Amino acid sequence: MYDTSDLKKGLKIMFEGGPFLVIEAQFVKPGKGAAFTRTKMRNLLTGSTIERNIRSGEKMPPADVEENEMTFLYKEGDAFVFMDSRTYDQVQLAENLIGDDWRWLKDNLGCQVLFYNSRPIAISLPNFVELQVTKSEPGIKGDTSGGAMKAATLSTGAQINVPLFINEGDFLRIDTRDGQYIERVKGG
Repeated sequence: MYDTSDLKKGLKIMFEGGPFLVIEAQFVKPGKGAAFTRTKMRNLLTGSTIERNIRSGEKMPPADVEENEMTFLYKEGDAFVFMDSRTYDQVQLAENLIGDDWRWLKDNLGCQVLFYNSRPIAISLPNFVELQVTKSEPGIKGDTSGGAMKAATLSTGAQINVPLFINEGDFLRIDTRDGQYIERVKGG
């Protein structure tokens, strides 16, 4: 059981009947009245965010969640197939669980898959992936002032903005948290 003094960013707890991830926790001691912890939490099942004040001394059980290292294998219809790196069991994750992260999924990419009561509920990608540019218009020579950008399509089908010097066939490092181009890298 967790006490309110244990609440910190990244902690997974059961709250109001569901698993939650603590995003922010701030201890507050008002001049008058009892101390409490002001929290911001994300529901791991629905993705919704709530803010609650929890009185000091309240107890919360840890969430029954497990994070497994898995490898993305392929997409089959509307499902994404992952393999557990330890047991080699395969799991299909629905498209709605993946969300926009599909843009960064390439074959054999290692990911963390979060399970609640033995059911997959969320995926965490590595912070950076390296993907190849499959389509990009040539940059206009001499138009380099002001950090000009152009659209490029990556091997996964995702479209991002890249600097003008990027060509088809180049490999790029992409930040999966915000989908931004980081740098050009040697062969993938």
